[in-house]
Parts: sequence; C-alpha cells; structure tokens
Amino acid sequence: MKRTLSLSDKTALHVNPIGLGCMNIDHAYGPAVDYEQGERLLLGALDAGYDFLDTATLYGFGRNETRIGQVLKGRRSEYVLASKCGMGGVKGMDGITRRVIDGTPANIKAHCEASLQRLQTDVIDLYYLHRWHKAVPIEDSVGAMAGLVREGKIRSIGLSEVSANTLRRAHAVHPIAAVQTEYSLWTRNPEIAVLQACAELGTALVAFSPVARGYLCGLTDTAAFDAKDIRRTMVRFNDDNYPKNLALLAQLQSIATAHHCTTAQLSLAWLLHKAPYIIPIPGTTQVAHMQDNFAASELVLSPSTMAQLDALFAPSNISGARYDAQAQSEVDTENFV
Repeated sequence: MKRTLSLSDKTALHVNPIGLGCMNIDHAYGPAVDYEQGERLLLGALDAGYDFLDTATLYGFGRNETRIGQVLKGRRSEYVLASKCGMGGVKGMDGITRRVIDGTPANIKAHCEASLQRLQTDVIDLYYLHRWHKAVPIEDSVGAMAGLVREGKIRSIGLSEVSANTLRRAHAVHPIAAVQTEYSLWTRNPEIAVLQACAELGTALVAFSPVARGYLCGLTDTAAFDAKDIRRTMVRFNDDNYPKNLALLAQLQSIATAHHCTTAQLSLAWLLHKAPYIIPIPGTTQVAHMQDNFAASELVLSPSTMAQLDALFAPSNISGARYDAQAQSEVDTENFV
C-alpha cells in the first residue's frame, strides 16, 4: 500500500513504503561510485519498484543531483523526486570547497534554480530545508520556499532535522509535507516529540539512515572505513562504544533468522510498523542490497516481535551519542543523549 508525502488531495504524492536515499552514491562514506555503477543502481531501483528518490544540493556538492538528472531524465515521470536546499558547498579563497549552512531566502532560491538545472527537471516534488539556519527565523526560510511553490518550481515543502516546536512554527507559515530525520532501532529520538507532531499535523516522517549507517546490517569492521568516511567521526562507531553496540546484534540476528529475513530487512519492517506515515529511505551502492531493502515492505511483524525489538534497542541500551557536539549544534532535533 502506498504512503502519502503531502497534506492535500490537490498535491498529494503517493509513494511505495520504502524509498531510495541517493547520498551514498556520491557522498559521506567514501569515494563516489563510477558512472556505470551509479547508473545500474538508479535504473535498477526504478525497475525494482522504487518510486521515491532522495538527493540534496550537498551530496557531492551537486554531483549527486547531476548524476540523477543524467541517468533518469528519460524516466522522470516514474518517480517522486526529493531534494534539499540550505546546505551546500562554498569554495574558499584557498580553493577548497566547504560545507556551509545558509537558509536565507536568497540562497534558498539560488539553490533551487541550480538544482532544477542539475536534475534536468522543471519541478522538484518535495523540497526540504536541509538544516534550519538558526540565525534565520524558520518562518523566513519557509516563506521563501512557499514562494517557490507558488512559482511552480517545487510541489511541496519539507524540513530536515528539526524539533517538534520548529515544525509547528514552520507549518503555521505553509503546510509541511514531510520531516526528514534519522530514525532507526538505534536512533529513537523522533519518539520524543517529532513523531507525535507529524501525526497531529498530517506530516510524513521520512527516516534517513534507517539501517543505522550499516550497523543494523551487521557491520563489524569499522577499521575498513575509508579515510573520509563520516562514521570515523561518529561517537557510536569509536573503539569505546562500538564493541558494546555490537553485542546487541546477535539477538537481532536471532529474531531476523526466525522471520527468514536479513537484519536490515527486519529493521526496515520495524519502522514501517511503527506508523503508516513513516517512509524509510535506505541508501546503498549495491544493487543486491537495494533490492533486498525494497522487499522489507512485505514482512509482517507481530506486536510481540515489535515489543521485543523496542526493548532490545531501548535508547538506554545504546552506547554513545548520535552526533558529536559540533554536529549536534547544527541540528534542531530533540535528543535522548
């Protein structure tokens, strides 16, 4: 059954329960994949049934959007396209491109124009503010995005990594179709307040990193991370915390085995059972993993299995914070630890 990414019948966007996060192809976990591998993954995703693709200005500093535009321009009608603004790359005097958060109305409009060109499309279906730029009132940023809706350049507005309070402030300016935030068995922060706020407002919750950046796939060898892999800076993956977190995986594997599925599929199914307005967007560079992830929507979990998973991955059982202090300062989410 399709899930809904919008708030009105006029602009409703209905998608399959699991979407594709495209970041991994070009950003964050190591070098970008080559053109042929990315093409196989993107075209294969549409062939497998994916109809919701998620990218951003930030990913590869525009390279990910460019790739999607090049590979999928002939199949644009087959999928709902989401991208993000307000966080991108700015080249400094030293020639190095660095990540910058800028939610000013002028920058939001500039990002949108550039994204439309890279994506080779006339309209972006769901456009997120990637980070709330806290020096700019959320009302101003969302007001600029509402202008893009009126101009027909985007169909609906989303927010990423925001609190329930910020969501409500933004929603008062323009309906917010979706909130994208990290949500998985080992990151339960949305359960503090945002999940309930989404239910009250009719806003979808798009769960990024739903398999916990590989952890819930059974990842054991953190030493093999690429030198530029962002997980090297994440507290939960360090030598003090990761061995403690690994101890939970044996029990997760036992539950998955009983359900004749992978631990990743079990983790995605848990999210889908949490609420009908949750849409996970796992990312991968491997076609086989992409296909396996999509099949997770077919799993049926009993209330007792859900309770077992809830208890196993209670926030108090997870070792280490989601982000370090610097990264946490850039987001607006409620936090267990």
